[in-house]
Amino acid sequence: MSDELKKELSAVRGEIDAIDAQLLELLNRRAGCAQRVGEIKAAHGEAGFIYRPEREAQVLRRIQELNHGPLPDESVTWFFREVMSACLSLERPLGVAFLGPLGTFSESAATKHFGHAAQLLPQASIDDVFREVEAGHADFAVVPVENSTEGAIGRTLDLLMSTPLKVCGEVVLRIHQHLLTKETSLDAIGKVYSHAQSLAQCHEWLNRSLPNVQRISVGSNAQAAQLAASESGSAALAGEAASERYDLPMLVSNVEDEPNNTTRFVVLGRQEAGPSGRDKTSLIMSAPNRTGSLCELLAPMSEAGVSMTRLESRPARHTLWEYVFYVDIEGHKDDPGVARALAELARRAAYLKVLGSYPVAVY
Repeated sequence: MSDELKKELSAVRGEIDAIDAQLLELLNRRAGCAQRVGEIKAAHGEAGFIYRPEREAQVLRRIQELNHGPLPDESVTWFFREVMSACLSLERPLGVAFLGPLGTFSESAATKHFGHAAQLLPQASIDDVFREVEAGHADFAVVPVENSTEGAIGRTLDLLMSTPLKVCGEVVLRIHQHLLTKETSLDAIGKVYSHAQSLAQCHEWLNRSLPNVQRISVGSNAQAAQLAASESGSAALAGEAASERYDLPMLVSNVEDEPNNTTRFVVLGRQEAGPSGRDKTSLIMSAPNRTGSLCELLAPMSEAGVSMTRLESRPARHTLWEYVFYVDIEGHKDDPGVARALAELARRAAYLKVLGSYPVAVY
């Protein structure tokens, strides 16, 4: 290395060191401000509300607007989520329940939304995830609600009917399925473990690449990875997090049938989210059993200029051959147009439950 090159590199590295020192000082100043916010809330009797999803969404959107590169928005969003997560943990780490064990896509979604400073609480089933927050053992739940390939997650929809929890956020996670195994060739694999949703998302690839291999559905992708790690001749369909956590190599990557395979998760808590400026409202409704009743229910939203982004039907569990409808609309329930539509909907619907209003996911 020439002296001139060493000199140039030394100058740039010195500048980096100086910037790092400034960043450290600014990060700690920000943490001090976050602590003062907690003290002000405590003085006004709101110490329990340390996490405000609408405020976090506003901060992240503002950061993206200010970002001019060269770092992409995705990178700066991740960085500031982690900064906010660390600052919140100075007051108290948030307890977040999700479908476990560790290494699932649900864990990835929880970490993506709450950062690595959150206290992650893996649960054995989606039912247990709901119960953990309802009982006050966790602050928030992260549960899958729909997949772009396989559609709605039925158990989550059923539990939303009865839970007192509120939807206060959403997470959109790009799903990459990998074939994980200790074997070195496809010919050595006799069985594949995975969650039923993942097996369905990779159905065509399995038909082409492992047509005669037994497919075994288990409770989660992470459980599948655990089994594959302990059994010769077996493999798992799971994500990168499971590969790293259970030291299970990827034999084939990205085996999902749809290249844009994505799962949407909702965040559930005991508090409601305030307006952030770009929100969704989720609700459940049922129509009287007569001709044209669904059209009558949808009319108030059209009349109020409210856009509907999702309509999902599900059999009503209490009455044979009747259905309830899961609906997402744009806007917060406190927005004038949405409030008018909901008021008229309450008058017309046989059943109406507003699950919550929350910020649209920030990628």
